[in-house]
Amino acid sequence: MSQPLIAEAAAISDRIVALRRAIHAEPELGLHTPKTRDKVREALAHLPLEWREGPSTTGLVATLKGGAGDGPCVLLRGDMDALPMPEETGLDFASKVPGTMHACGHDAHTAMLAGAAEILARQADTLKGEVRFMFQPGEEGYHGARFMLEDGVLGGEGFDRPLPDAAFALHVMPNAPHGLVGGRTGALLAAADQLHITVTGRGGHASMPHDTLDPVPVACEMVSAIQTIVARRFSVFDPVVVTISKIEAGTAHNVIPDTANMLGTMRTLSPANRARLREELPLLVAGIAGAHGLTAEVNIIEGFPVTLCDAGAVDFGEKVARDMFGEEAFLRLADPIMGAEDFAYVLEKVPGAMFFLGVSHEGDDWAHCCGIHSTRMMVDESVMPQGAAYLAGLAAAFLERGWG
Repeated sequence: MSQPLIAEAAAISDRIVALRRAIHAEPELGLHTPKTRDKVREALAHLPLEWREGPSTTGLVATLKGGAGDGPCVLLRGDMDALPMPEETGLDFASKVPGTMHACGHDAHTAMLAGAAEILARQADTLKGEVRFMFQPGEEGYHGARFMLEDGVLGGEGFDRPLPDAAFALHVMPNAPHGLVGGRTGALLAAADQLHITVTGRGGHASMPHDTLDPVPVACEMVSAIQTIVARRFSVFDPVVVTISKIEAGTAHNVIPDTANMLGTMRTLSPANRARLREELPLLVAGIAGAHGLTAEVNIIEGFPVTLCDAGAVDFGEKVARDMFGEEAFLRLADPIMGAEDFAYVLEKVPGAMFFLGVSHEGDDWAHCCGIHSTRMMVDESVMPQGAAYLAGLAAAFLERGWG
């Protein structure tokens, strides 16, 4: 079935690109992306899909039922939301919304998923089982996948249909060779939690620090100590990354402030280290503050869990990629990436995997291209039909033979 899928993708490449550009020009943030939702519905309105929406988001799940009888169910997912940042690409279809940009490729993900729906719908009579297409908002820190699971639009216990038997997602990667598919078994992406620390002392005149309880040097000591606890209390073979990305204190050059505030992230590759770090870091911060006669408040905001890919699903995805695009089409990633992804919520409940697709322009120095979350991030749109075909191939192969 590989060659027909690739040919179908090539035949609708203009439509895939047009949808991506339309979404890119009108990016939306968060859990509610109604313009993007409507573009998807309009693009696929001619297909025999059953649509579901939940109360918490504008996310969509479209179901395609195969015409060859009962069989398993496979989920394909694409995210729809953008980032709160300016765009500096100079593209003709650049964002029309100030301070908002599709800098993580979600516009491409959505368009490729819509393309996969079109491709598979043309093959529906030969499919045994069903495919669910998950168009999800709120990936950029809003837990959109979790909300869609809780709303029951994917199915599950207590709802009117079971969860899918397998789940796949595809994420573009500008810093990877053109058209290369990559993945790995186990931890692919990290858990990420937000860290907020407030150090409280007693302010005063900068010329008389002995009459104050200065929170600034104490905050600096905490930053160093946090890096020490990471390096000396956690194994390098189960990585932990804590980054303090913002320190804010004071109002004038001659005033010692009452408080210092810090903002950062905590990234881990195992649930055990995630729990341990959340327990030990507040004790460290409180101990340093107390040693200097100050107090500190730590607030940890829970982010996405670790993205864990099923070994059988990765083996399966590798075989599909090589069958479709050649032996050199797939790369086993040696190491996880410390970014985070809320498809992790789906993979906690459904066996599956996320894969990366290299979207650098052919011949470019891909290692130095502008990466995701850059104001100048670019996608070589000629790769997008391959992505749509690969998603369709994953679904068709799973419905045909399961993990075999």
